[in-house]
Amino acid sequence: MKTDITYINAIILHILIGMLTYFNENLAKVYFAIALVYFLSKIILSEKSSKTFHVLCACAYFVGAEVLFRITRGSISYEAGKYLVILFVIIGMFYKGISGRAYPYFLYVLLLVPSIFVASTTLSFDANFRTNIAFVLSGPVCLGAAALFTYDKKITFNQLNKVLLYVLLPIISHTVYIFFYNPSVKDVLSGTGSNRDASGGWGANQVSTVLGLGMFILVVRLFTKSPSLGLKLLNIGLFSVIAYRAIVTFSRGGVITAVVAILAFLAIYYSNVSKKKKNEVALMFMFFVFAFSLTWVVSSSQTDGYIDLRYTNRDHLGREKSDVTTGRKELFEEELEGFVSNPFLGIGSSRAKDQRIEVEGQGVTSHSELSRLLAEHGIFGVIILVILLFKPLDMKSRSKHNYFFYAFMCFWFATINHSSMRLAAPAFIYSLALLNVVNEKRSLHRKQLNQENI
Repeated sequence: MKTDITYINAIILHILIGMLTYFNENLAKVYFAIALVYFLSKIILSEKSSKTFHVLCACAYFVGAEVLFRITRGSISYEAGKYLVILFVIIGMFYKGISGRAYPYFLYVLLLVPSIFVASTTLSFDANFRTNIAFVLSGPVCLGAAALFTYDKKITFNQLNKVLLYVLLPIISHTVYIFFYNPSVKDVLSGTGSNRDASGGWGANQVSTVLGLGMFILVVRLFTKSPSLGLKLLNIGLFSVIAYRAIVTFSRGGVITAVVAILAFLAIYYSNVSKKKKNEVALMFMFFVFAFSLTWVVSSSQTDGYIDLRYTNRDHLGREKSDVTTGRKELFEEELEGFVSNPFLGIGSSRAKDQRIEVEGQGVTSHSELSRLLAEHGIFGVIILVILLFKPLDMKSRSKHNYFFYAFMCFWFATINHSSMRLAAPAFIYSLALLNVVNEKRSLHRKQLNQENI
């Protein structure tokens, strides 16, 4: 009961934070500073045995808050979310070290370096070298640092659930902010393209991604951390609200990614629970499907059916669009051509975007991390992808209790293919798949010796 009250109080607090940051965005800077001081103190002052948990909680919170801080300009820099994850895990490494089995991720980070030297010779004269390199490599470096820290670190299933909760809480604040920014979606409808106004005045792709992550976490809590009917209703209600705002961004990537991650988690979770529990999971799944269907109906009504057209790849007049990827396929093909023409060292970090500025006059950023890695890193990009895709399987073979493994990997892979690594979220979620999830320690109950028998 105490845990439930704490959870509800945390939700109420973050609803208030969302409201306050909307009415006075300067408070976002105060919010950022308080959160930073709080989590740094928790990491430094905690016992060594709990350092890993507190480092992950700190990373999780700023991953969940990253887009909100960007919207409100509350953080110290645009890429602060990634930089803070790197800072927290470096502190964690200082206290807890690195697993000897994590060496492929050290190699992965080293393989990013040659592209910087190549870029120094290929980037155009007008390009800002430092800014461009930092923008492109901050995500991959964030992933490498987080992976080095988390690999084979022991954590319990309950602790991992708490880490995910720390991701969720600021997403709740973000959702509240969006509702205040845009109470009525109908007022900002202009077609079936991604809608910045319905996304809280920010890039719909980023907002959809982080709200999709919130959807996934709430489903996890619905199935694993909702023992009472009240908590079930609370979590399904929060899910529906966040799902609605994710859907009406008109950015499909985050919503589809959330659905894939949810199905991956439920498939593994269902196959591992007892027969008695399976019936409960099946019943809850039907409840979840009903709630999601109802949310979709509301979304369709509020968008005058435009959202149905969007997900069936049609324009506002109902005509089928020629490109379901909204230009991403063309970018993908261009970057593959860059790899074919420079297969060894690649074209250099950020050169793909730089080339588009030279040819087309506008620098459209890649949406696929896979094609960008190949184009900008050449053969090193191939090695990087092999490490990222296959090294986690080694951890999975030794961590039998990480029910989230495939869901985390699905979220990472889907996100980097529709949103590249604009956010810290895919990097951090990938690193969670590398944790060694263990069973809870059962407390031993020893019979007290009778004083007369001593």
